Amino acid sequence: MTRKIVMIGAGNVAASLARALARRHRIVQVYSRHLANAQRLAGAVGCGAATDSLAGIDPGADTYVMAVRDDAIAQVAAAVPDRPGALWLHTSGTKPLAVLGASHARCGVLYPMQSFSREMPVDFSGVPVFVEGCDAEAEAEVAELARSISGRVEAADSSKRARLHVAAVMACNFANHLWALTADTLAEAGIDFKVMLPLIRSTVAKLDTLSPAQSQTGPAVRGDMEVIGRQRQMLAGRTRQIYDLLTESIIEHSGRSNEETKL
Repeated sequence: MTRKIVMIGAGNVAASLARALARRHRIVQVYSRHLANAQRLAGAVGCGAATDSLAGIDPGADTYVMAVRDDAIAQVAAAVPDRPGALWLHTSGTKPLAVLGASHARCGVLYPMQSFSREMPVDFSGVPVFVEGCDAEAEAEVAELARSISGRVEAADSSKRARLHVAAVMACNFANHLWALTADTLAEAGIDFKVMLPLIRSTVAKLDTLSPAQSQTGPAVRGDMEVIGRQRQMLAGRTRQIYDLLTESIIEHSGRSNEETKL
């Protein structure tokens, strides 16, 4: 079923999601607080209507997708009147379904668990999309919409999505920050971070066949305190604190924790 969709938001998530949805559905309008952003995204998805007014949102769509900041969802939802029969969705992993239910009768969640950057196009076909609906009928509609862009769709209530989101923060944001610290450490010796890319790619590729615990390597999992001691001396400040915390965590997780492996 082809849906008429209003995209409420024009940021990274909204832009990637709108492009994916536009391949199978009709984007009839894009809203953003900044009209230029709404116009830019509308043009990218072949939509002629853009607005920076919540009062000017098209009342004739059957689906309204709120891809805005988590802390703005409730405010935006309350500012846009409900439309009889329309389906209202937000895309947050952290906000519960109830944030829409207070103002909109038919509502749901379409949460794509992916990191979005405006400069990097996303192939949605392999992106896990987690869905929830206010009732069985609404959830079936959200799932149908999700399946039109992704081959990996799963139901997840608000509690499960919150757990998925914090796990995603650790797997993506924390890992990326460690790479930033790695780049800083290498730069002090005049070494380009790109030398690490084959190692990073190999580490990630192993997860296709091994669990994270099974693929763990390095001095901490071996309990090699001599190497750990030398490496600590090369680091300082917050970076050394993070190195110590993660080293201790790896030792504990591997079951090697004892007096001989304490930092």
